[in-house]
Amino acid sequence: MGLKLHEAMEQVLREYGIPMKASAIATEINRRHLYERKDKMPVPSSQIHARAKNYPGLFIKTSTGEIDLTK
Repeated sequence: MGLKLHEAMEQVLREYGIPMKASAIATEINRRHLYERKDKMPVPSSQIHARAKNYPGLFIKTSTGEIDLTK
């Protein structure tokens, strides 16, 4: 689809409407081919955590360690 990773994360979180574990977000992004890495490998949950941290205006981490949208 040509989404950037943070856009794919946002799409998944908006569709589910609940905070999610990074591994679940990564699984959904990979299953639906929403984002493609340059090396063609699946998106790992560590990359989801890193991207969430780099976009504090878009994502937050809950007290249980799940990722949610700030709005």
